[in-house]
Amino acid sequence: MTERRRLGTPPAVLSPEQADQIKRLGRAVIETEAKAVAALAERIDDAFVVACAHMLACDGRIVVLGMGKSGHIGGKIAATLASTGSPAFFVHPGEASHGDLGMITPRDVVLAISNSGETDELLTILPIIKRLGVPLVVMTGRRESTLAREADVHLDISVATEACPLGLAPTSSTTAALAMGDALAIALLESRGFTAEDFARSHPAGRLGRRLLLHVDDVMHRGERLPWVALGTSLLDTLEEISRKGLGMSAVVNPDGTLAGVFTDGDLRRALDRGIDVHHTAIDTVMTRQCATIQSGALAVEAVRLMESRAINGLLVVDARGRLIGALNMHDLLRAGVV
Repeated sequence: MTERRRLGTPPAVLSPEQADQIKRLGRAVIETEAKAVAALAERIDDAFVVACAHMLACDGRIVVLGMGKSGHIGGKIAATLASTGSPAFFVHPGEASHGDLGMITPRDVVLAISNSGETDELLTILPIIKRLGVPLVVMTGRRESTLAREADVHLDISVATEACPLGLAPTSSTTAALAMGDALAIALLESRGFTAEDFARSHPAGRLGRRLLLHVDDVMHRGERLPWVALGTSLLDTLEEISRKGLGMSAVVNPDGTLAGVFTDGDLRRALDRGIDVHHTAIDTVMTRQCATIQSGALAVEAVRLMESRAINGLLVVDARGRLIGALNMHDLLRAGVV
């Protein structure tokens, strides 16, 4: 397949000069926005620390406000805060003037975003926010703006230039606001001691959530689905048990319920290579005694690591006393989304 066919047929034919110009424009946007974000590093100062302190002390919610493109950025910042241990939600300033302002309580912190610092919808509700007495953190591009002057904390997100060649479309400024919001969220995450498992609890449907929340007990075969035979069982009967349960292995159990060993497809191949008679051989003589196991309660991802390190496809689950309680294989972990 040629490069042209992989890229598809363009809707219009561009000259080489036009194609080069498009590439230059695309690169210029990335470079301009990268410079805008890099400039923010010098503005992570005492004001940033005070903003984080207000949010850490908040026993309500962080209420994020913004209009237009700043509103879209605000929605993302609120979502990032909420998923990283700082309860937050977004309120549309226009709707706030028509009843939604009741969503803000004296226990909250308000984070308002406005590049100009003069957004009418925000200025309209500013007196109400001030009367509530809640900490007001604002992110603007103008230190002398009304919002910046009225804020308890002002975070400077000004940019030298927008990436838009007309200087009109919010581009660098919205990227800078998003980066500052991420900086707040991650600083709060670290300060709260928020862990990967905490993150997974708010993302149970995601791959990370499944990897960090699922335990072997959640995916293992147990009861009638668990393949096992007693010590002394014939090899033929063991093969029938393996066939019935479909895990490619069978546990071998001592009279007291503790695990004696395991017999796998690999053990069968080795036994046949030795010319073993499947009809007259006891499982004791061909099973693997020192087999890999995992304890009940372990994370499913630990089972994955163990199987990968041992180059095996199945694993037996035991309790603290070494008694067999379950079995699983790599297919079970794949179906559960752990792998």
